[in-house]
Parts: sequence; C-alpha cells; structure tokens
Amino acid sequence: MNFNISRSNLMIILIIALSVIVVLIFIFLNQSSSPAIDEKRICHQTNLPYQNPALPIDERVTDLMSRMTDEEKIGQMVLIEKNSIHGTNDITKYNIGALLSGGGAGPKQETPLAWLMMINDFQSAAKDTCLGIPLLYGIDAIHGHGNVLGATIFPHAIGLGATKDPDLVKRVAKATADEMAATGIYWNYAPNLDVANDIRWGKTYETFGSNPENVAQLGVAYLEGMQDSPNGYFNVLANPKHFIGGGDMEYGTSRNKKFMVEEGNITIDENTLRQTHLIPFQKAIASKARVIMVGTATWQGKMNSDNHHLLTEILKNELGFSGFIVSDWYGVYQIESSKYNSLVRAVNAGIDMVMTPFDYKDFISNMLAALSSGDITKERIDDAVKRILTVKFETGLFDRPQAQPEGLSIIGNNQHREIAREAVRKSQVLLENKNSLLPLPKSLGKIIVAGSSADNLGRQAGGWTTEWQGIDGNYGIVGTTILEAIQNTVSKDTEIDYNKNGNFSITNNLADVGIVVVGEKPYAEGWGDTANPILSSEDLTAIEKVKAKSKKIVIIIVSGRPLDIKEHAKNWDAILATWLPGSEGQGVTDVLFGDYPFTGTLPVKWELN
Repeated sequence: MNFNISRSNLMIILIIALSVIVVLIFIFLNQSSSPAIDEKRICHQTNLPYQNPALPIDERVTDLMSRMTDEEKIGQMVLIEKNSIHGTNDITKYNIGALLSGGGAGPKQETPLAWLMMINDFQSAAKDTCLGIPLLYGIDAIHGHGNVLGATIFPHAIGLGATKDPDLVKRVAKATADEMAATGIYWNYAPNLDVANDIRWGKTYETFGSNPENVAQLGVAYLEGMQDSPNGYFNVLANPKHFIGGGDMEYGTSRNKKFMVEEGNITIDENTLRQTHLIPFQKAIASKARVIMVGTATWQGKMNSDNHHLLTEILKNELGFSGFIVSDWYGVYQIESSKYNSLVRAVNAGIDMVMTPFDYKDFISNMLAALSSGDITKERIDDAVKRILTVKFETGLFDRPQAQPEGLSIIGNNQHREIAREAVRKSQVLLENKNSLLPLPKSLGKIIVAGSSADNLGRQAGGWTTEWQGIDGNYGIVGTTILEAIQNTVSKDTEIDYNKNGNFSITNNLADVGIVVVGEKPYAEGWGDTANPILSSEDLTAIEKVKAKSKKIVIIIVSGRPLDIKEHAKNWDAILATWLPGSEGQGVTDVLFGDYPFTGTLPVKWELN
C-alpha cells in the first residue's frame, strides 16, 4: 500500500484538522459558560412539573430551576423601573423577572383600567419567554393604591401608629391589597418597620412611630392583612422595610449633600440596634414575611446593602429568613464607584434581587462576567433564584387567574372609604383642649375656616400619592377635604365662611369659632429632611387673622411629624394633630364635632412647651 501524500494534500488535511479543533474549542467554551440558549431547546412546553399547582412548591422550584439557563436565572435577580424598559420585547429577550412603578410612574392615563391593561401587557411579554416565568410587579402603595385615580387613600403609617389598633391596620392593609390585586399588582413595598427617632427625617410619616413594640405589632397586622387570602396563596406580597436602623441615622451624615438625614450613617452599637430596630423585623419574619427590603443607610461606616453580617449572618442565618432580600432604589450601586464591584459585593453580602433600577443590560452582563470569573459563585446565584421563585409560587403568580376589568369596581368603593374614615377619626390626637372647647356643637351660629390645608386633598394625602413627592392641590385624588367635611357636618343654620389666608371682612360680631387647618406641603424621602419642622409664615399669619375675628380658635395640624409650635401653642384654645389623613376628611369632623370620642395617642413625642 502506498501512503505517500503530496505536500498540497497534507496542507489541506492540516487546515481541516485545525478547523475541527477550533470548532470543538468554541463549542466547549460556550457550553462551559452557557450564556447562550440551546437552539434545540423546546420552549413553551405544557404539563411540566413546575406548572402543576398540585405539587409542593419546593418540587416545582427544583424542576423549574433545572430547566433554566444562567441568563434566565440572572434575569430573575433584577428589578427594573418600568419606564427604563425600552420595550416590552426586552422583557422577553432578557428574561426580566421583576418590574416596579416608581412614584407617579404609571400609564399615560391613571385610570384603574389603564393600569390593568399596562400590567397585563407586561405579563404577556413575560409569558412569551421560553419558560413563561411571570413577572413580580411592585409598587409603593404605602397608604392605599395611591397612584391610581379613584383609589382609597388611607392615613399614612404615622397616623395609623396613633390608633394603636392592630385590627384596624389589618383591615386597612386588606382593603389596599384588594385594590392592588384588582389591577394585577401583587407586591407592595410596605409596611415600613423603621423606628423613627429623629423627626427631621423625611420618612418619619412612613413609620408607625418611635415605639418598637407598637411598630412591630402594627407592622405584623399590616403584613397579615396584606397577605391573608383564602385561595392558598398570598393576596398581595407584603415587603417589610428598610432593614435596618434607618430611624437612627445621624443628622448631617448623608452621602447625598442635598439631604440631611436620608442615606445617613448609623452609629449606635449592635446591642442597641437589636433592642430597638431588629424587633419589628423579628416579629415580621415570624409572621411569614417573605421579602425584606434593605435600606440605603450606612451602619458604622458600612452600607447595609454591603453588610454580610447584617444580611446573611443575622437576617438569613440567625433569624432563619428564607424569603428573598431586595435592595432599595439604586442602593447597590452606591457601595463604590465601580458598578461591577458594587454589584459583586452586594450579592455576596446577601442581596438576592437588585433594584438597579435602570440599566438591566449592564446588570446582566456584569452578573454573567462575575459568574464566569468566580467573583460570584453559581451556588450564590442559585440560592438567590430559589428564594425568588419560591416567593413567586407562594404569591400564586403561576396559578392565579388574570385580573379582569370586572374586578376594578372594588377600587375606592364605599366599604373601603368607610374603613379609611374610621382610621382617620381613630388617628386624631388632641394636643390641647382649653376649657373643654372640643368637641364643638354642630349648631354654632358662625364658623370661619382658613389655612393652607383646609381645602387641599394633596396636603391631606402627603407624599407617595399620585406623584413620588405628592401633589399640592385637589387634582388626581378623589375624596373629601376637611373644609368640605365641616360644611357637611354642621347644622344647616350654621354660617360657614372660608378664606385660605384668613382675610375676612370687618364685622362687629366675632365668629363663634375659628378653625385654621395648617401644616406641611407634601414631600417624600430626602426632600422632606429639614432641620426644624415648623409652620409656614403664611399659616401663622392666617392663624393670627382668624384669632382676631373669633371668640375661640381651633388649630388642626396636617403633617407627617410633630411641628415646633412651642412659641404659639399657648395662644390657641384647641390643637388637633390630624397627621396625613388621606382622602377621607370626614373622619376629622367625626371627632371634631363629637360623633365619636378622641382616642388617638401620640406615636412620637411632641413638645408643646
């Protein structure tokens, strides 16, 4: 046999061999990093174990994860603000697992139907992914579904803290959850379990106050009201926040120089942190809290989202928290200047889902790079994804029927508004009542009413209503102002005269009572930080004008925290802390005119002298 091979044939053989080797190396590398989806993979299958509601959740999660690529797993770990999505097709393309609406970020029309249609469109895009994993959609419905036109706006948590009524708080939460679920949203960034110890903090009104036990009791009631459901899954997923210690940030230590407290440093020792700020979270975990949001504060110089001791050693290991941990708005990327390094540190510290909340492509590429390099292990990613998927199954996202337009009638219904009204009247705190002036008789001859907050639903509702920072006026909210409530309550023979600035015509006869409704303009976190919460000069001037025209004067303070009124309070006959009551101003007059007694007590300290 002749084995002689010409030089040209040898070159051809070598080229073919090298080509085969290159192809084999390419296939090996792609299989080892496995970001690409196998072209032979069969998508959109049915009757798979993870789709079977009769199976235990852990079996469904195990089956689903066995079918997921690295990219699909990482997609479950990102939480994107909905306005950052370049198109619903990207939800499908990048396997996005969670979206949120920031304050005021909704459809062009804020109607319930528009919200429902928007959410259903997002979910349709998620169902088009290979495995059809549904989105977890979140929103800050912290005192009602406040971004939706016509929704019931309940008192903010500081007012609920004044009620000290767990049953009431549970009913408020359930009503909120029912209105959310009607629009297809099943994740609420509430309750806030911060213990507020500095009223200069703009988030004070989001808390139940400064008593850890009251915060814990009402926080658990809210969580249970939100999640309780007869259907075998959570009605709406509650989300206790902000882990941990935000209410004790040192004034003037904020990383953001625009703010004074928000994103500040906490210097208390661990024992104090545990005795004050950990208590509400301990009790929430024992009551089936399944998501916990990490705050943007720093404890002893280390950001909470970068603190392995807090997130993994204490929260997950010591307290046995088996749900998932989500970061707050951009909280992960403030750890250091490198977004990659920040992400690696946060995930390794224990963050399971990252509220980026913007660039999901950058997040996915960085996570894939971290996985490939070993900076984040496969085990850490699998742990995070298992936690997230477990909660999605527990919330019924794979099984519950799609929300339908017929269910929208529950939004702002009479039953919910009655609950809100009850919450308002039980939250009123009588700060001063000289000579038992209150309650007022409904048959007074003449009442004059003034003040910036007398006829202003936006000020009654405060921040996180319609817009992130709230609104100053009567648009975008359906409800009853305090002025309207007074007009609705008094005798038909009582004369009511109103002027916002207190400019009433000269008369020889003083009004029987002057009522001045004053308070703060709406604000939210950061922008609400202030060195000295006080009444505006305009409100103080209106008070003086009304006092000069009235036999007695009643001051109603609409605010998210105590205001410094020590110089003025001695000149007023009665003072009522009404907090931020929301849409149902009639609850204020329920106690002001004696239909119900005053029962509210201070959730935070308020000095009058």
